[in-house]
Amino acid sequence: MSLAPKQASDEQFYKPILAEKLHIDEGRIKLINVKRKSVDARQRAIKVNLGVEVFLDELPIEEKIEFKYDLVSQKPSVIIVGAGPAGLFAALRLIELGFKPIIFERGKNVSDRKRDIARIHREHLIDPDSNYGFGEGGAGTFSDGKLYTRSKKRGNIRKILEVLYANGALSEILIDAHPHIGTNMLPGIITSIRNKIIEVGGEIHFNSRVADLIVENDRCSGIMLSDTTIVEAEAVILATGHSAREIYELLYEKGISIEAKTFAVGVRAEHPQTLIDSIQYNQPQRGPYLPAASYTFVEQVEQRGVYSFCMCPGGIMVPAATAPGEMVINGMSPTKRNTKFANSGMVVEIRPEDLNEFRHMGVFAGLAFQRQIEQLCFSLNGKTQFAPAQRMADFVSNRFSQDLPESSYHPGLVSVPLHDKLPKRIRTRLQQAFQLIDKKAFGYLTNEAIIVGVESRTSSPIRIPRREDTYEHVKIQGLYPCGEGAGYAGGIVSSAMDGERCAEAFAENFQLRSKKSY
Repeated sequence: MSLAPKQASDEQFYKPILAEKLHIDEGRIKLINVKRKSVDARQRAIKVNLGVEVFLDELPIEEKIEFKYDLVSQKPSVIIVGAGPAGLFAALRLIELGFKPIIFERGKNVSDRKRDIARIHREHLIDPDSNYGFGEGGAGTFSDGKLYTRSKKRGNIRKILEVLYANGALSEILIDAHPHIGTNMLPGIITSIRNKIIEVGGEIHFNSRVADLIVENDRCSGIMLSDTTIVEAEAVILATGHSAREIYELLYEKGISIEAKTFAVGVRAEHPQTLIDSIQYNQPQRGPYLPAASYTFVEQVEQRGVYSFCMCPGGIMVPAATAPGEMVINGMSPTKRNTKFANSGMVVEIRPEDLNEFRHMGVFAGLAFQRQIEQLCFSLNGKTQFAPAQRMADFVSNRFSQDLPESSYHPGLVSVPLHDKLPKRIRTRLQQAFQLIDKKAFGYLTNEAIIVGVESRTSSPIRIPRREDTYEHVKIQGLYPCGEGAGYAGGIVSSAMDGERCAEAFAENFQLRSKKSY
């Protein structure tokens, strides 16, 4: 059904419309399940599209979504490095398949991690093992919880959503076209998943940094922790996320193949949410029945893509550095998406061949460029977590911003001429892209908006290559590169699906090798 926003807001409004469409008496409708919901703002008259399931004359038997897991404490074990979405969903799938997951996470559990994140805002102190990027749940725990993915063929998206729902997410994630949990709810959901893993015999060890991989005869059979403890298992799933740079360095030192790949670097752009609403909905005010508007922009500038990333309507910007001396900005939204601000990464595609000045760094050229720009932006703000910022129109016109508007970024902002400080390959493409976007979304390029540096962790500049048939590393059996850090996912859902696929691949390989051993 295609309805006006108010009509779609409550069953009392759309039930009689539905009865009329079905040519039945309204009284025969006993239950309406909304299966899909999306907003269509392409025309002046905004519509909400509802996909519904209708039950006539009698109620259906209620089917509760729940997942039951058997005990695995005595089953063959698999080590998982990292407790982000890829690692946690790999663990759940291993349990379903009859294996014991043992997770090692360098950071802290959610509760302790919250205190370290508060210190970043309050004291500008960054714990390199516990921050917005590292700790239980990974970067996704405190980064909004957007669940939309274009990776439709990579796995069972519906199952991922159902697992999240069964662990405390709202039912809306099962029907919204662009589902979203909210950073305020994610910690509880992650805690629930952890408890389920432990209840059935899995293990999760926090404050456990992996220092080495146990590799003999091109086969990985375990890990060594930073305290020299050695843990062996049937295999190791490497799900460390895109910011665990030490893992790439470890692999390189051990002669385990890694390769450079394309990534993106740019800024966070923040607008008043009312302005984005008026642009996207083409009306002065959003009204009570529409969600905070979002956007997606993609432009080609000087043969490179410039695009929005991780758009957060009704959101906030946060300091996402993972080590002292860095400035990294990310965005998130609470469940209700009800702040005064809208923010999004606006980033420029960086290909390996673009980094000739770092060619002496070999496969680490992208990491070197990331570090350089993060350290630059840190140096521009008095060496604190105050972020360098500039009004957007001033940036495009190469003008210093004499002052800055109110912002959601709590540590605070410093006015910096980013048009003069950012690398030319980033600066000029962003300037042109903002002008192109303004032609499609008039009002976007304005001094009511600010840009904040730097958005540099959209993805890793390094991939850990794996075989297409077994999902193992191209040269090392028993080592399963997984998720964003391996270069095979981008976001909560795609990472979770990749974790499941690695678990399934391990189980299949384990069975085949067990048969061969007889």
